[in-house]
Amino acid sequence: MTPLNHLLLSLLLVLLLSLAETTEPAMEDLINRNMDFDAHLYRAVASRSDDNVVLSPFCLSAGMLALLSAANGPTRDQLLQGLFLNGLNPQTLPDQFQTLRNLVLQRDAPLNLRHGMAVFPSQSVQVSDSYQTLVQTKLGGLVQSVSYTEPPEALDAINRWVQEQIGDGFQELLSTMDFQTQLLVATATRYQPQFDPPFDSSSTQDERFYVDRYHVVMVPMMFRADKYFLAYDVLVKAGVLKLPMADGAAMLVVLPDEGVDLTTVEEEITSQKIKTWILKLKKTKLEVQLPRFLLEHSYSLKDILQTLDITKVFQDDADLSNLGGAKLTQILHTSVMTVNESVADTSSPGGRPFSTPPPRLTLNRPFIFIIYQESTSCLLFMGRVTDPTQK
Repeated sequence: MTPLNHLLLSLLLVLLLSLAETTEPAMEDLINRNMDFDAHLYRAVASRSDDNVVLSPFCLSAGMLALLSAANGPTRDQLLQGLFLNGLNPQTLPDQFQTLRNLVLQRDAPLNLRHGMAVFPSQSVQVSDSYQTLVQTKLGGLVQSVSYTEPPEALDAINRWVQEQIGDGFQELLSTMDFQTQLLVATATRYQPQFDPPFDSSSTQDERFYVDRYHVVMVPMMFRADKYFLAYDVLVKAGVLKLPMADGAAMLVVLPDEGVDLTTVEEEITSQKIKTWILKLKKTKLEVQLPRFLLEHSYSLKDILQTLDITKVFQDDADLSNLGGAKLTQILHTSVMTVNESVADTSSPGGRPFSTPPPRLTLNRPFIFIIYQESTSCLLFMGRVTDPTQK
């Protein structure tokens, strides 16, 4: 074989290995299943109020897999079903999730993401070293015993952990604690999108945002003219805008037509719908106005998960033998997301200077956002903004 042919063969092998890593069927299947559960959970949370919503499916997956790894028997079977993981081997799922974590956190530029997951058993619960190692190495979390018989001490330990994960300034995750608590699972995440291209702070100005037909608020509205990817869904009557980010993620902003209820669009969100939106995107010249917003939300997911037929894990006879048979009291999730200009782009105020002004898309009424990593399609955040002046 000539040196040139040897080089070409080597390059071909490298390319094939790269493609195999990108399209590995088991990993793609896990991502699709996670996306199905994420959409299912989002709809359940969103249906409970008209407020802003923010969830981190990627972070929540680690917490749910920690429970799954602790469960056996019918409890484990129902968790597999409820998490859309039925048919998969629960023994290999932690390894698969570890591979997914590595792809999400290391493949592209480092995500501007702070996140953590923890299992908090009572000090009276005996947790095996193997389980603690699994949670730490495979799921990126920890197992930390707390003294629930001393509620103030337990509250301080859990709230301090949240502060360590997502930074100071966040409201308490918990304000009360039952001394009979045996087991609690918590996930926490913080993210600040860094748009690429960034919005220019010098072009931001106050504009009206129509919360509903009776309420209007003034919000700082960011602005940029550039080439963006845009799509329109005729079936749900909503526009879809893609906002790329510098860390390899992207935000889909779904804006229903005027007069179309946001909830009717939310009811149609599935993994297939999200993938269809992404495939339909086409590049176009556009002026975009997006409100600044800061979302901080904590959710107690016990009641919500029970509406999704995940019930056994919360019952007295739940089989959590890998966690000493403790009774699960609660699953808590907190997310913080800040959307602003991030970087002032003074080289080209307001974006690209087009010879004629392109169409303008102003996000001045309630919209849905979906943040995903482009290389894997893994969902990082889902939520909605109904009032940018509220957290």
